[in-house]
Formats: sequence, C-alpha cells, structure tokens
Amino acid sequence: METLQTITLAGNRFVVIPEAEYRRLTGKKRGPMLPLADDEGYYPAVETMRAMLARKIIHRRRAIGLSQVELAQRAGIRPETLNRLEQGKHSPSVATVDKLDRALCKAESKRG
Repeated sequence: METLQTITLAGNRFVVIPEAEYRRLTGKKRGPMLPLADDEGYYPAVETMRAMLARKIIHRRRAIGLSQVELAQRAGIRPETLNRLEQGKHSPSVATVDKLDRALCKAESKRG
C-alpha cells in the first residue's frame, strides 16, 4: 500500500504528488492537440479547424464557469454533441456553432 505525503497550510491539508503526475492530470484541459504538418509543411485543414474550435469553446466555457451539460442546455444541443466537439471529433454545422456562440456570449454578458 502506497503512503501519501501530505502538508498542511493554513489549516488545509494537501496531498503532495510528483510534478510529472500533476502535469499529466492537468494537461488535457487545453483541448485536442493540433495536428502536425505534412512533409510539405501543410496542416490538414479540417482537423486543424476542429482542434482550434474545440480549444476556443473549452476556453470560453471554462472562463465562464459552465459545465458541458450547462452549456449544451443553454445552446439547445445535446451534451454528447458538445463533448464530441470539445474532443475535436466532430465537424459542427454552422447552426450549431451559432447556437454555441450565442449561448456563450449571453453567459459572458451576464457574468460581467
């Protein structure tokens, strides 16, 4: 059985983990990786745009403090659809992008 290292700061107890493990646990927050360029230096357009859109949605949603389910409900789309978009596995319709943008803009304006 592995023992945990802990520290207490200002009355709060924290578990100490190796930096590599911390980076592994927190590294997925940015969204899907951007694809690599081909031998001629070109990037695959569809995959690149999917990843860029996913990162933008994730960044805006998290800045507002919404979960995927909350944003999907506000946008009128299925949570599974938003999840696939944020993983860069789905090419959304223009209507879906518009719904998400409107929901995010509305939430951002209420926030501040």
